[in-house]
Amino acid sequence: MSLQPSVRPRVRVPSPQLMGKVGIRPVMTFTGPRMSFRPRIPPSVNVVNRPSVIADTFKPRGGSISVRPRAILASPQAAKPDSNDSVPNLIRRILISPSIPHSPSNLSSFSSTSTSSSSCTQIENSIANLGVVAAKPRGKGHGGRGGRNRGGPHTPLLDSLFTRPQTCVSKMGETGRHVTVDTNYFKILKKPEWNIYQYRVDFVPEIDMSFVRRTLILQHKAKLGGYIFDGTMLFTTNDLRGTKKGHYHEFHLTSEYRDGKTVLIKIKHVGIVDANEAQLFQVLNLILRQSMGGLDLQQIARHFFDPYAKISIDPYHIEIWPGYITSIRQHERDILLCTEITHKVMRTDTLYTILRQLTVETKDYQKAFKTEVIGSIVLTDYNNKTYRITDVDFTSSPLSTFSLKDTKVSFAEYFKSRYNLIITDSSQPMLISKPTNKHIRGGQEEFISLIPEFTRATGITDHMRTNVRFMKSMSDHTRLNPEMRLQRLRNFNERLNSSAKSSEVLQEWNMKFDNDLLKIPARILPCEKILLGHGVRYICDEKANWTREFRNCSMFCNAEISRWQVILPSRCCRETQLFVQMCIKVARNMSLVLATPKYIEMDDDRNNSYTTAVEMATSEDPQILMIVIQQPNEEKYSVIKKKCCIDRPVASQVVTMKMIAPTSEKSAGLMSIATKVVIQMNAKLRGIPWMIDLPLKGLMTIGFDVCHSSKDKNTSYSALVATMDVRSSSRYFSAVSKHQKYQELSNDIILHFAFALRAYRNEHGSLPERILFYRDGVGDGQLHQVVNTELNHLRIKAQEIYEAAGKHEIGPRLAFIVVSKRLNTRYFFSNNNPPPGTVVDDVITLPERYDFFIVSQSVRQGTVSPTSYNVIYDTMGLTPDRIQMLTYKMTHMYYNYTGTCRVPAVCQYAHKLAYLVAESIHCPPSQLHERNLYFL
Repeated sequence: MSLQPSVRPRVRVPSPQLMGKVGIRPVMTFTGPRMSFRPRIPPSVNVVNRPSVIADTFKPRGGSISVRPRAILASPQAAKPDSNDSVPNLIRRILISPSIPHSPSNLSSFSSTSTSSSSCTQIENSIANLGVVAAKPRGKGHGGRGGRNRGGPHTPLLDSLFTRPQTCVSKMGETGRHVTVDTNYFKILKKPEWNIYQYRVDFVPEIDMSFVRRTLILQHKAKLGGYIFDGTMLFTTNDLRGTKKGHYHEFHLTSEYRDGKTVLIKIKHVGIVDANEAQLFQVLNLILRQSMGGLDLQQIARHFFDPYAKISIDPYHIEIWPGYITSIRQHERDILLCTEITHKVMRTDTLYTILRQLTVETKDYQKAFKTEVIGSIVLTDYNNKTYRITDVDFTSSPLSTFSLKDTKVSFAEYFKSRYNLIITDSSQPMLISKPTNKHIRGGQEEFISLIPEFTRATGITDHMRTNVRFMKSMSDHTRLNPEMRLQRLRNFNERLNSSAKSSEVLQEWNMKFDNDLLKIPARILPCEKILLGHGVRYICDEKANWTREFRNCSMFCNAEISRWQVILPSRCCRETQLFVQMCIKVARNMSLVLATPKYIEMDDDRNNSYTTAVEMATSEDPQILMIVIQQPNEEKYSVIKKKCCIDRPVASQVVTMKMIAPTSEKSAGLMSIATKVVIQMNAKLRGIPWMIDLPLKGLMTIGFDVCHSSKDKNTSYSALVATMDVRSSSRYFSAVSKHQKYQELSNDIILHFAFALRAYRNEHGSLPERILFYRDGVGDGQLHQVVNTELNHLRIKAQEIYEAAGKHEIGPRLAFIVVSKRLNTRYFFSNNNPPPGTVVDDVITLPERYDFFIVSQSVRQGTVSPTSYNVIYDTMGLTPDRIQMLTYKMTHMYYNYTGTCRVPAVCQYAHKLAYLVAESIHCPPSQLHERNLYFL
């Protein structure tokens, strides 16, 4: 390919969907035999000297292909900005400011070669530590739940997918009391803009190691100014061509190598990068993270933590490190920085210490050690990385050898030469960590071996979670009240602007943050009316809880419980009978007929005894079983639920002795426990504990969620729960499906959706007038798949069903809303938590979405978290006001708690069902249960 000298070459990235697919310097790896490979360049990308610039950068090493551009970003100093040009494609770049000194040990972690898989892994890990990942939509995913960034291996850092329906003219509501709230956002007052010039860099003699190349280029920082260098392509804010403006202008530099040799650097201009605005936020986030390096924070995985402000909980060998989660992106009218306070739980004990303790305390220490550490996340201080332990190899030791550059080296020798660490016990076993998808894409396909002596466990164990004193001590430090959280946010901003190193980085890049937290408008929706029996109405207050109202009021609609049985160990007989009598008393106050049950006593509490007792009880066709267990036991609970949900379908209510027979200090809450148990029993038998004032008729509300199995990380379960118009029916429809990792969910969603519509038609004789679908468990990286696959299939199927029913003109009036709970967004009202019903639909929302935030729940400790709702499809014909109010109403209908929950009730029901199947019964329940809320 050739260009005329007068033509201005550019690299064009036409849309965010190409981000990650088209890189400045892609690096491909795939498993398989070595072979020649020339990448196909999309027709929308115009590059000068295509084969010489890009094709030779692809070096296959051996199955699935991953493209990962990489580069180093250096801060500009006197670069002249130009508002006509944007920033280049900087996806997955590493940010280094030459104005801040770096030790060789720090720089060594960024070294790489184009042919070494271990070096590729180092670059991959360094990029991941910065929290920058490939920005391309996932092809296939299972829609599972994850962290705040809950995508799969190809999750974009910034999801700019336009999901705002064309019918949405304005997404702002008007109903409610208008107030002003503080947020955890800071406004960016100044942002940098650059011209980006692209150059090809060659070295004579040839230098293979990218780390050495970057070091040689770094010697000319004064001449280059602000630059990005990935080992082959260089991007700078300065036009280095001088007076010669030819597109093939080449000039030479010389650098001195460490052995005294001189290296000739050939720099040839190849074009000017023209990128879209999405890349700007990638750069801004990298600059921010570099500036945070001047705050003496320690980076662990993606986030920064303050080791000097750590809190020690000595009796439990635990340290709590406070830290920050930051993100910069475009919101409605401004670019905003979101900052959230987080904490990292660090164990002071190494895994070697745990091994020695188990050696003394247990007979089979190997089995005990495997049980303790397998599946846990560990931290290695020597490289500041985290790993998940998948196995323990007792046949290996630090004296075992492995291949390193065609030579055999022991682990002890490697750690001594590489990190200057001396292993004291050469007989300790080796920890095995399975490479993640990130490692595999980086060429690291072998299992990773770790030394217990240099490995620290993170997080808390199940045994620690059962320790009430320990959990309370932790919550005192991690559950920050609003006033304390606001103070820490302001302190962070002050440190960022006052620290010499941090402010220097920001000034070099012409960036500035507002000194105060962003204040935004919000609305507090009217309090909801809870409808009880006999026409009683209760208006919710700021506590959003109506448990006490049931002590003297009837439930909205009661089921008559005349046949029920209690299964219990014989030694728990007296306490159980007292609790049952209290339940009968509570039911009488709520106008519920609860007869005296039949008791089935067991001589012991073994699993087989419960199985036999359930078989005996179900032979008499009871309406519901109450099953008493001594203490929370996952295996015992699983056995009981499998029997009651699959083998002998019957409604069941499992209670523990700790719940029904509390200590004298907690006995005051026993009446409240009995009230909640009776409400659950009524709901499981198609009773209606309470109702809300719902103006819409013929409304079907659907919730969908996904839960991963803790037993099998590659398996997940999705659940769909639908109402049959809560105004006129107490029946529900529920279904569960099993999925493998990265399996498409659209087929199961469509199938369950069709079954739910059929159930509604059987119940009412017609299809619903409106359908409100809440999709939970969606990460930002999976939004593309939900919009383009799930939603499209759902619309087509709904249209087919309605046309088959003769409703050609009306069709389905459907709204599809994506629900997100794991957010970093917080907002505060008068330095306190906002009251339930506080809505935010402007300023911090996203311009490409029809989205809003609602705080629907009330919390006693810590800071309340809002829930985000993203309306990606809407033909219901309701205003934003009505959509927001309807969503808030639905958070009052979760019958497992006499109060509001974070999400609409159908979403919580779907999560409850998916969690029950994933953790306890591991297969879809009996279809005889699908019309009841048996999973409460």
